Amino acid sequence: MRQLKSLFAIAATALAVIAAPNLAHADKLQDVVGSGKLRVGILTDAAPWGFKDDKGEIAGLDADLARLIAADMGVKLELVPVTGPARIPSLLSDKIDMLIAGLGATPERAQQVMFSQPYAVVNLGVYGAKALPAATGKKPDNLDGRSVAVAKGSTLDVWLTDNAPKVKLVRFEDTPAALAAFLAGQADTFAENSAIALKVQDQNPTKEVELKFLIRQSPAHVGVRQGEQNLLNWINTDIFFNKLNGKLGALQLKWFKEEQTLPTL
Repeated sequence: MRQLKSLFAIAATALAVIAAPNLAHADKLQDVVGSGKLRVGILTDAAPWGFKDDKGEIAGLDADLARLIAADMGVKLELVPVTGPARIPSLLSDKIDMLIAGLGATPERAQQVMFSQPYAVVNLGVYGAKALPAATGKKPDNLDGRSVAVAKGSTLDVWLTDNAPKVKLVRFEDTPAALAAFLAGQADTFAENSAIALKVQDQNPTKEVELKFLIRQSPAHVGVRQGEQNLLNWINTDIFFNKLNGKLGALQLKWFKEEQTLPTL
């Protein structure tokens, strides 16, 4: 019996020695600080989250938050443009260190991505002209028979497909194409978040865009790869710090025209 216990002890020690290099794997936070550069994935076609301004530079709430985070971390910032479908794959393939791209948290995504505390919150819904009737209940009956422009494969596309069978969904490759179709009169309404709808209204005041059916609230989170707990802890601390000093509220006011009360994850 003693010999058997000794063998188990020797085996356990050997496994610990073999596993030690794996336990000491590279830490993303230390990698970023050590390299002096932070790569942030960001949308460039989803104002006011991320978009290219008149000078061709990336602007928006997400871009400003990325700049704030990089400054607090003491590193240079590299903004890496990503598309909606490529956001998470870009993170998982290590093309970026973190994702700041209007990212909503879902149980499915949480299998691949770790989410920070929210830095903004918007409403997901269907938007249209003031003349169209708005929903009076929790079902989108007011949209029956109407066409809704939506980005293909988005959360909104999936929800409307599952819950609004009488709606005529018109699917487009991305958000700009869906918005262009609505503005051109090719669809009665469009499905998006309230930040983007606000931008559409600001740029097209004669359309009188307003909410026609509320699906749900959708907080936005910074995303990191699974297992990067130290980086996530730092991001959460920085978001909390900038809530207290007012810098995050100033960004919300700048891009959403209001300071927000944020939920917790």
